[in-house]
This record gives sequence, structure tokens and C-alpha cells, in this order.
Amino acid sequence: MAAPTQSASPLFLREPEIRRGIELLYFGYSHMTRSIDRGLANQGLGRAHHRALYFIARQPDLTVSHLLALLAITKQSLGRVLNELTERGLIESRPGERDRRQRLLRLTETGAALESELFEAIRAKLSAAYASAGQSAVGGFWAVLEGLIPESEKARVQALRE
Repeated sequence: MAAPTQSASPLFLREPEIRRGIELLYFGYSHMTRSIDRGLANQGLGRAHHRALYFIARQPDLTVSHLLALLAITKQSLGRVLNELTERGLIESRPGERDRRQRLLRLTETGAALESELFEAIRAKLSAAYASAGQSAVGGFWAVLEGLIPESEKARVQALRE
């Protein structure tokens, strides 16, 4: 297990420590997502497309309204993303069984292959970082990230694990 580049100060709530956490979160996320940017660019897609593919893969037959809530973007933005993904044959939608007004989203075989390829690139980066940090650090990292989620949204995030 690699030692952290700098251990947290016992005064971890002071401005320098908060700023360090912000910087690490920003740069860590930035480098992780860069690992998929080339694959997305080859498809003419961006990160918004990836987020939609990811959550549709996690919950096949996800409703458009639920995806809208997960991504916290405008209907117009989501509409553009979903239209592009549909036109490229990466997702398909069908009406809901109980409520025909609902649109249920699912990856096509091509969409599932792309999402899997993108996931593997991120998985490799995150797995290496987890292995380097060690099991107890991973739990602490998750606790900090969960602490950033407002109470009103925690049930939605928890539902992804079920």
C-alpha cells in the first residue's frame, strides 16, 4: 500500500485542508474521466452522453424522468443527449407497461458494448487507486463522498446499489 503524499492534518477543517480536498477531488475526477474522453470523442460523444449510458446500463428500463432526476440537467439538455444516443443506435426507448406516457430506456447491444468499454477504462484507474490507498481508505473516501450528497437525494443514490 502506497503512503499518501501527505497525511491529513489534525486540523482537517481549516481552509488549507479543505482547499487540498477540493483540489484532489477536482484533479482525481478530471484524470479519471480523461481516460474515457478519447473513446467518447471517437464516437462524437461527450461526458453527458457517457453519464446517460452509465445510468441506463445500471438500471435497464429506467424512465426518462428518473434519469432526469439522477443527472440533474434540464429536459432540453437530456432530450438532445437521448436523441443523439437513439440516432446512433446506442439506446432504445419503449412506452411503460402501466403508464404508456412513460419512456423506458435501455441500452442496445452496441450501446452496452460501448458503455462496457468506457467502464473498463474507468474501472482500471479507480481499481489501481483503491488498491494503492487500501481498504480502510476506500471506506473513508466513500463516507466523505456520501457526506457531500444532500439528505434529500441519498435514497436515490442508495437505490442504485439495489
